[in-house]
Amino acid sequence: MEDIEKRLSDLGLKLPRVPEPVAEYVPAKRSGDLIFVSGQGPTEGGEFVYQGRLGKEITLKEGYQAARLCTLNCLAAVKSIAGTLENVEEIVKIRGFVSSADNFTKQPEVIDGASELLVELFGARGQHARAALGTSVLPRNIPVELEMTVQIKEEK
Repeated sequence: MEDIEKRLSDLGLKLPRVPEPVAEYVPAKRSGDLIFVSGQGPTEGGEFVYQGRLGKEITLKEGYQAARLCTLNCLAAVKSIAGTLENVEEIVKIRGFVSSADNFTKQPEVIDGASELLVELFGARGQHARAALGTSVLPRNIPVELEMTVQIKEEK
């Protein structure tokens, strides 16, 4: 078993199948040594696990878990192009969108669900630049959407 996927297993997690796009786009695209992952929501088996806005229908703890699930979906898309997560040189950047009630201001704490999982899995290679943005609504009423940019190792 690969090291990253073993770490996932040790955490009680596994990579899902790459989520099907809900519109006209691809889940991820490679350009040179970078993989750009389209926005991924908190889906599992084609179903939305969380729906609603943070600070209204969704708690901070649930938002954190939703961000972790988005991360797994992003990594599944990365693996579909890179072949293995062992080919990840580093996580370059993530951008998290948090559907927020008017008085909710803890978007960074929600996206920590993604950031902390990436560091748990990849160590220093998982440290990244990021944005944690609040928005009034996301597609299909999901609470969190995550984009990711990953650098992969040079082919030899």
